[in-house]
Amino acid sequence: MKKIFSLLVLMITFLGASKVFAQTVKTETFKVYGNCNMCKKRIEKAVVADGITKADWNVDTKVMTVSYDPTKISNDAIQKKVAGAGHDTEKEKASDSIYAKLPGCCRYDRNGGAIAPTHDHHR
Repeated sequence: MKKIFSLLVLMITFLGASKVFAQTVKTETFKVYGNCNMCKKRIEKAVVADGITKADWNVDTKVMTVSYDPTKISNDAIQKKVAGAGHDTEKEKASDSIYAKLPGCCRYDRNGGAIAPTHDHHR
């Protein structure tokens, strides 16, 4: 009986501890402005950070889907990282100096539209 009780206490302790250490992953979406696959690469690379488990930017919809641990990083911090790479988000605007360094095909209308990319620099 004493062994069963000890085993039961051990199992309850283990289960309780595993819940404490379980990570809560949050998945959110937000708008990010850009035009092409070069933008996609830059945007997704910008958010490689501790706490981010997944980042995917859709070129057609301009929507970023990101999964992250909110105890390590916030949505606002993620959007600041994207803006730091030259791409405006729904909450953060990239600085003019960083935006100006983007290749021509990656420059978008900063009022929300796309500028027709030329891709001349790829030749």
